[in-house]
Amino acid sequence: MMQTFTVQRPAVHSPHGLVAAQNRHAAEAGAAVLSRGGNAMDAAIVTALVLSTVEPWLSGVGGGGFLVHADGRTGATETLDFNVRTAAGLDPADYPLTDGQSGNWFAWPAVIDERNVSGYGAICVPGAIAGFEAALARHGTLSWEEALQPAIEHAERGLEIDWFAALCIAIDAAGLSRDPASAALLLDDGHPPKAGADTRRFKPMARKAALLRRLAKAGARDFYEGESARMIAADLEAGGSPIRAGDLAAYEVAWAPALAGRYRDFDIAALPGLSGGPSFLDAANRLESGPLSRETTPAQTALLYASAIREAYATRLTTLGHAATPQAGCTSHVSVVDRDGTMVSLTNTLLSRFGAKVALPNAGIFMNNGMMWFDPRPGQPNSIAAGQKPLANMCPLVLSRNGRPVLAIGAAGGRTIFPTVLQLISGLADFGLSLEEVFHRPRIDASTPRIKIDARAEADVAATVATAFPIEIVEDTLYPVNFSIPSAVMAAPDGGFIGMAHPTSPWAAVVAATA
Repeated sequence: MMQTFTVQRPAVHSPHGLVAAQNRHAAEAGAAVLSRGGNAMDAAIVTALVLSTVEPWLSGVGGGGFLVHADGRTGATETLDFNVRTAAGLDPADYPLTDGQSGNWFAWPAVIDERNVSGYGAICVPGAIAGFEAALARHGTLSWEEALQPAIEHAERGLEIDWFAALCIAIDAAGLSRDPASAALLLDDGHPPKAGADTRRFKPMARKAALLRRLAKAGARDFYEGESARMIAADLEAGGSPIRAGDLAAYEVAWAPALAGRYRDFDIAALPGLSGGPSFLDAANRLESGPLSRETTPAQTALLYASAIREAYATRLTTLGHAATPQAGCTSHVSVVDRDGTMVSLTNTLLSRFGAKVALPNAGIFMNNGMMWFDPRPGQPNSIAAGQKPLANMCPLVLSRNGRPVLAIGAAGGRTIFPTVLQLISGLADFGLSLEEVFHRPRIDASTPRIKIDARAEADVAATVATAFPIEIVEDTLYPVNFSIPSAVMAAPDGGFIGMAHPTSPWAAVVAATA
């Protein structure tokens, strides 16, 4: 006998500010910063640093990301790119394709031994530490040392092994077991850990805590040029990575004006360049020019979504990348608003679950598998190349009205990110739904060869979308993750702020500042 449950998550309201994140511990740490008088950037960086310990399968200081900052008083927006970069000495010939697969723009061919997906050859130079420090220095009020303290405390205590953490580790236990440092950190004698039945159980991260304490005293650049950098470079070289000390020392973040767009009465601030921002705006423009109105049925709406997203993806995967002609215009997401209405939308990622499935033995941190973001086929706009940033899927956004930020939104979930964010924003702008309502509305995903349809959708949605595209009806499950995991904070129409986290994610939370 099958049991069916309906999961509802209420919106959280506060006049003092909110932090929405995929883990309650991290959101609580950020909200505590707001309660003590910190601003949105302070809270966002503290939250992201804590996330690197409490959900190491999704994000971390061994990865990279993007953020959008919008000033609540002036409305000014700015973006920061701290994404990963390949080594200067990388040789694309080290990533040969498997035989018999030509691939296409939706399904790239595999690389021999999946060396672009896991192991030391999949690692790119991480930008998270540089990005977090730069963001604080420019828009925060906390010192770098203060911002690191909650993450240090969580690393010393360790990852809590509850049922969800045990599940996430079990999913990738085979990959983690191939790396001695990862296995020692998370597995029990080579096997997935079991959640404590009667008491809380933790996996301490002593080496990571030591690294963070060193960075708190020596500064963030120590990760790239000091004692920490020498340790990290030695770990990487010993494992077979092409990354050297010079690659770490050469890493720099990039501030830039936001890529501006508009959807209905929202002004949109997105990341320019090699992000999900340009493709989101492309899809939004296509959707806005179509016959979408409050009278459009859910089935016709789903078909319009699928068409706009699919067409935007065709452009994205065939024309965008580090070698393309410049054009106008598994992951953790954090959305924050402070008491002044300043908003930060920040996405940080290791890419796949546990990134490259590599924990540096001395530094104690999980590393990204950024090579996976490059098209492994030579001669493409986003082909594997030395000293380059990949075309990333992250799509943090801040939306404004009348010159003031009203919505910070983003999601985790690779290629599913901008399709999800587009549908949420459309629900607000096109159908007048509340933030809580759009987060519970069934979605589609058009980022794969077959359009995925949420099984909760109206009966005629699948049939209608199937008139134009191959489809697959799927559940919105914890694993596999068929739809991305969004979070958002929004200015409430009647004053104060509203926040929402993904309803079916067990640790996702919105936490309110208390003062």
